[in-house]
Parts: sequence; structure tokens; C-alpha cells
Amino acid sequence: MKCRGQSVKRITAAKCMILLLISYSTLGQENPVFRSESQIVIIPALVRDAKGQAVYGLLAKDFVVEDDGVEQAVQLDERSDIEPVSIVVALQTGRRAKREFSRMARLGSMLDDILAQEHTISEISIVEFDTRVRTVRGFTRDELPVTDYLKDLSPGDNGAAILDAVDYSVRLLTNLSKDHERVLLLISETRDHGSHKAKLEQVVEEVGRSNVVVYALPFSPSVSQVLDTERGLNKDEWRPAGAPFDIGAPLLMTMNATRKNVAKGLASMTGGEYQLFASSKSFEDHMFDFTNRLHSRYVLSFQPKEPHAGLHRLTVRLRGRSDLRVLARTSYWAQK
Repeated sequence: MKCRGQSVKRITAAKCMILLLISYSTLGQENPVFRSESQIVIIPALVRDAKGQAVYGLLAKDFVVEDDGVEQAVQLDERSDIEPVSIVVALQTGRRAKREFSRMARLGSMLDDILAQEHTISEISIVEFDTRVRTVRGFTRDELPVTDYLKDLSPGDNGAAILDAVDYSVRLLTNLSKDHERVLLLISETRDHGSHKAKLEQVVEEVGRSNVVVYALPFSPSVSQVLDTERGLNKDEWRPAGAPFDIGAPLLMTMNATRKNVAKGLASMTGGEYQLFASSKSFEDHMFDFTNRLHSRYVLSFQPKEPHAGLHRLTVRLRGRSDLRVLARTSYWAQK
């Protein structure tokens, strides 16, 4: 019996040592840690009519969900308007984003209005990025109003690390409680410039493994530059008198338009929306749409049967209702 007791003590000590090593290995990590979800696929879905208005009152039987072409048994989660919503606002400050600051002057107050809504429970974190990504406002309840953090935006460097920012923001959201609706509001250019930590494949996988909805409010630096020149808002960028006209500028706009649009692709993957802005009015209109649709999504779910590891294609539509449009995630990533 004595020998057996000593053996049990040795086993217990070994277990404790393993736990300590695991604990120490998680200390001092700068980036948020990704926690995997159970293999139930969650699909937030927005249904709109021909006028773009949200449609309510649908049932699970009204939806058709296909996983790689195979129809699935769909559940419709009953959620109310008071379900908690966690929002990360990823705001580009680098490259030509400083030219957009005046157009999004009301961003802080509009986000504070979301926090002030009495019938909802919301929390907002602000992430700024240029070449680097950093959190400037956390999710804690005792934070100052969002306006205080955004009233004096500082221009960043010459980077727009969109992939790094999305990767970081998705990890922040994934670490929250599972009962939270998770939304990433991405305000940036359409193309990535300078991401050095996250690769596109990595971001696609992490977005596919999460239940994050990406709502993209992009701006086009080339379009903004043309508009600002017409309005006389960027005289510091004007060419000197007598300087030759840059005949390559229109070509540059055309080439940029044909390059891969990271913001649009991520919004489409998650069933989010993509709304380009070029003025204060269009920015504020899109922000109103964003606010009004925070609690307008159906939450569908299904449990895949022995899914293959990797990316799966999702199709979500309504049964016999071609007059309505469904915005829902187009893929998910199955665990190995």
C-alpha cells in the first residue's frame, strides 16, 4: 500500500507539473489567443426585400442551407434584441486615411449612441492600424466614451495592414463569451499594404472558424484624391504650376480597381455588407444602416456530419422566395 501511495503521489506531482508548464506557456503573450469553437456552424443571416429593408418573421423551414451542395437540417436560434453584441472597430490611420478623417468625424458619437441604447447590451473596442496594429479602447465597462478616443486621430505611417488588423480583431472577438454576437466594423482601403504577420490563407481560415460578421466601410484613395482635388481640399497634393500632367493617373485607378478587394472579400465570406463611402453623408448613411441592422439578423445553425477538414462552401437561400435576398456567410472552416 505504501508503494502504491508513493506511485499515486508521483503521478499527481507529474500532473501538477504539466499544468504549471501549460500555465506558464500562456503568460506574456501579446496577441489574443484563438480558442476553437465546437463543430456547430453558426450562420448569421440578414434577409432584405427589394427595397433593402430587413425582413422579419421567417422560420427555420423557410431557409435552405447547403454545405458543399448538400442540404442540411437547420435550426433557428431564438434571440431577442437584448442579446449582447460585441463590436471591434478596426480603423485604418496609415497611408492616405488622414484624408478621410473629416468624412468620418461623427464616427465616435455614432458608436456612443450604440452603447447608449437602453434596450440592447453592446460593447465596443477600437483597434487602429497602419503598419502596426494596436488596441486603443478595450471592452471593459469603465472605458471613456468612444468619442474621447477618436476626437484627435493621428495620421499613421505609410502602411495599411488590413490582413494583420482583421486577424487581430477576429482573435479578440473569438475570445469572448459564445452568447455574444460578434461584429467587425472594418474602415479601411480596399487593398492590403504592409501586413507582415498574417497571410491571406491564415485570415480566411480564422474567419471561417469564427462566427464574426465583417461589415466593411471602405474608401478608395484614388477616388478620394480625385474628389478632393475637385473640391479643393487637398491643395498640398496639387502638382506645381507648369508641371506635366500625370497621364498614368487614370490608368492607376483602373489597375487598382481590378486588384483583389480584401475588404469586399472578407465581408462576403461572413455575410456582412460592403458599403463604399466618398463623403461625410455617405459615411453617416452607411453607419446608420450598420446600427439599424445590428439586431436584424437571423441566427441559423447546423451540425455537419463527419465534415472533411478545411474550407467548406455554404449556400443560404429562402425556399420559394426569389423576391428576397439573403446575406449570409459563404464558407466555414472545419476542424481536423
